[in-house]
Amino acid sequence: MKYNPKLNMIIDGNEFSYKIFETLKCVSKTWSQREAAKRLGISHSVLNRRVKESEEKLGFRLIETTGAGSGLTENGLQILNTYEKYIKRLETRDKPVICGGHISTGLMEVLADEFSLDVTIYRTDDQSALELARKDMVDILTLDDPVRAFMYDLDFTPVAYDYLVLVSNNYDPINSVDDLNGKNFVEIPDSSQRLAWNTMDNIKIDYKIVKLVNSPYSALKAVQKNSDLYTFLNHSFSTGSSILKNDTQHLISLVLCNKENSVLKDFVDYITSDGQDIIEEQGFMRI
Repeated sequence: MKYNPKLNMIIDGNEFSYKIFETLKCVSKTWSQREAAKRLGISHSVLNRRVKESEEKLGFRLIETTGAGSGLTENGLQILNTYEKYIKRLETRDKPVICGGHISTGLMEVLADEFSLDVTIYRTDDQSALELARKDMVDILTLDDPVRAFMYDLDFTPVAYDYLVLVSNNYDPINSVDDLNGKNFVEIPDSSQRLAWNTMDNIKIDYKIVKLVNSPYSALKAVQKNSDLYTFLNHSFSTGSSILKNDTQHLISLVLCNKENSVLKDFVDYITSDGQDIIEEQGFMRI
């Protein structure tokens, strides 16, 4: 079945039918109210009434006369642009969308290539990816940290295991966790680093988080530039000391949001079977 969504919108407490937005779109393309009415299959008087009633509710003009004919006012254009953004979210995607944390989406990119699956991949933090999935903008949600899968009782599929390594540009040896006392750290919020922080908190290590960044790439760059900074990164992403390996081993997982797509189902089956060889080659541990 092919779906063609039409959307009503409430603006400043007044509800407007999709018909006025289609009218604005048609006028913006034809620069003629008469031609727009013709293309919409309505009379010119019906189009005029539709526009005027909407303008009265809003308290400002939507269409104006220009040297080229009829065009949208600045307010009319803003309203149409907002409407089209919402409509775009409802349209069926040409390519499946995979969205998730930096580590898990990096792995998905390799696996999709091996599977010859043409996808769009968006990298962000787990929480942002989860919000996009809730808005039905994601076909496969991937999670760097399993905590949210449990928090929201998601029907997730285990993909691989990973753990955190201590990364720095300081050549002073770190022989035990106690050596981390007094050290300054770079944090990536909403990441699996929470496992390292929790571990150090539990054993009363006196450390400080002095810098926040958005991705493991930025964290790595920060510690490479400053020998006084440390961070924890995924073993699959960077080399480093495995001093907290046993305490930070965690699950990389995915959630199949689009369960109607048989190709995506086959892809998930591949990940949990033959794809495990690729996963191991990428520095992860197989499930």
